[in-house]
Amino acid sequence: MGQAQPAAAPQTTQTAQPERKTIQPRKGPDFGLQGDDIPRYWLGGDPFKSRFFDALSCLFPEGERFFIACVRDFRDRIDDPELQAQVRDFIYQEGQHGQVHKQYNDRLGRQGIAVDRIIQQQSDVLFKFMRRKMSKTYTLGQTAAAEHVTALMAHSFFDSGVMREADPRMRAVFAWHAIEEIEHKAVAFDVFRDIAGGGYFTRALSMLQVAITFPLHTFMIMRHMFRVDGIGNGPRLWLKGLWWLYGPRGVFTRLLPHFLVYFKPGFHPWKHGTMATYDKWQAAYAQGGDAIAAGNAAAGV
Repeated sequence: MGQAQPAAAPQTTQTAQPERKTIQPRKGPDFGLQGDDIPRYWLGGDPFKSRFFDALSCLFPEGERFFIACVRDFRDRIDDPELQAQVRDFIYQEGQHGQVHKQYNDRLGRQGIAVDRIIQQQSDVLFKFMRRKMSKTYTLGQTAAAEHVTALMAHSFFDSGVMREADPRMRAVFAWHAIEEIEHKAVAFDVFRDIAGGGYFTRALSMLQVAITFPLHTFMIMRHMFRVDGIGNGPRLWLKGLWWLYGPRGVFTRLLPHFLVYFKPGFHPWKHGTMATYDKWQAAYAQGGDAIAAGNAAAGV
């Protein structure tokens, strides 16, 4: 295969009546993560790219649990049966994500990654600090912000060549997760805005915090992973990887305009993002429930 191209940013679609996708409470598929035959550097043999996604997986289980808790804080105030159903299905999907990524992270633990320590540290930050020291509205704002960031990545990573060189099983995990992030990308935002009464200042401040802490925590985990791998943390590795993320045509650089729309006063998640990847995955998955085939379809391989 050829060199995967940097992620193309998702096209922004703005309509008076944004397209919504139904949240489908699927049981997490069996991706075959229990075996040890998946390459350590499963994304094109590249340590930085592979460990970037591995680090995200380490953050997901406690992150999903945090998101569920923050939305549940306001669940009893919701009178709209449609939003209540969306919250129920959001919680189910996030719970399934946590279970699958635990299997993923068990694989990392077998490689010597200190997964339990990483998860405990994140739990301390999210539950012993954020949930105790910050207001419920602010932590829900963090949830809505993080959901926007993950939905952005979901839209972009499969609209580009980033996942084409991935091991099919790992590609399938991130494709399935991405599709469900797209389906429920507005739930936390709607609860924050319509139920919690979160204002613009809280929305903007919580996003700024997520934009700083999310990559910082990811890079700290990657630093540990490189040490375990015995490849060190030399400047060449990091400069090349950061160029892939933040260079002029980097993954995150191309997402910047679509990240910034979150700060528009009239922003809503369903006003932005194309559905081409979603439709490809959904059509393939509907044919037989094969997550591997659906992931391949989403990546265009």
